[in-house]
Amino acid sequence: MTATLAYAAQDAITALGPMNIERREPGPDDVQIEILYCGVCHSDLHTARNEWKNTIYPSVPGHEIVGRVSAVGADVTRFKVGDIAGVGCMVDSCQHCASCADDLEQYCDNGFTGTYNGPAFGGDNTYGGYSSRIVVRQKFVLKITHDLDQLAAVSPLLCAGITTYSPLRQWGVQKGQKVGIVGLGGLGHMGVKIAAAMGAHVVLFTTSAGKAEDAKRMGAAEVVISKDAQAMAAHQGSFDFILNTVAAQHNLDPFIALLKRDCTMTLVGAPEHAHPSPSVFGLIFKRRRLGGSLIGGIRETQEMLDFCAEHGIVSDIEMIAMKDINAAYERMLKSDVKYRFVIDMATLGAGQ
Repeated sequence: MTATLAYAAQDAITALGPMNIERREPGPDDVQIEILYCGVCHSDLHTARNEWKNTIYPSVPGHEIVGRVSAVGADVTRFKVGDIAGVGCMVDSCQHCASCADDLEQYCDNGFTGTYNGPAFGGDNTYGGYSSRIVVRQKFVLKITHDLDQLAAVSPLLCAGITTYSPLRQWGVQKGQKVGIVGLGGLGHMGVKIAAAMGAHVVLFTTSAGKAEDAKRMGAAEVVISKDAQAMAAHQGSFDFILNTVAAQHNLDPFIALLKRDCTMTLVGAPEHAHPSPSVFGLIFKRRRLGGSLIGGIRETQEMLDFCAEHGIVSDIEMIAMKDINAAYERMLKSDVKYRFVIDMATLGAGQ
């Protein structure tokens, strides 16, 4: 075992602070990564503060990890020392259920192992990317081909990128379709960029008129203020697909009404409190569908990273030092970030 410096939450109410954790020595199939950057996801905050009532303490969040390979096991064939690699939301799964066989490890019937907070259905704790290094099985390590000067802005792709890419691919978004993105936060801004790169006519729905310029810069063809009933009515029954990224409780009915017959709105935001139940009539009269989606499997995540590298897509970020994570959480609660915090892990241990 190797002593590793990390930043951890000790309980639901205490600020995160420095802590030494133990990382295993690389085994035959392991890749050891010295972490350069780690994105900050709203899930990090939910977990640190036990808002989903499943946190194992101490908790070291972070599952948007980009770093440099520093050691590989004897059986590793896909990576070598010095490569740039990424780790996303999971570091293992059972590898023998139907979902794993279909490269959908995120839906593992026996529960994938999260990069932090352990296996989905209970087990030993795992520690995430708010740390100096991580050791992961090579199957769950991803190749990064973006330019080196983009690496910080690549890290949010490991969660925000795949969370939006996967449903856009699953529901077959293609060139010329009219696609709505609800919310322009950490997830939504990636949804706009990726859907636009797929050739869709992207409409951004927001409650904040001040985000219109950013949305259009990212690829949105139109921006609709969702509180404006007249503006919403103008788009009724016209969308091929809607991706709803909002992580706060809200009424789904106005957005369902925007869908064409046989089309789908997919939810990827995970609110602390449930949405009001949508009206049945909005669904049955046009055979509309309401779906959900959870990140993506390893194969699809690699596909997403390659797609984003090909199209020059990265996240809009604000870099922070590790010591500023608690203030960043408070700002994130106020949506005071454009559009994703990323920790410069070179600052870990500085000013402690």
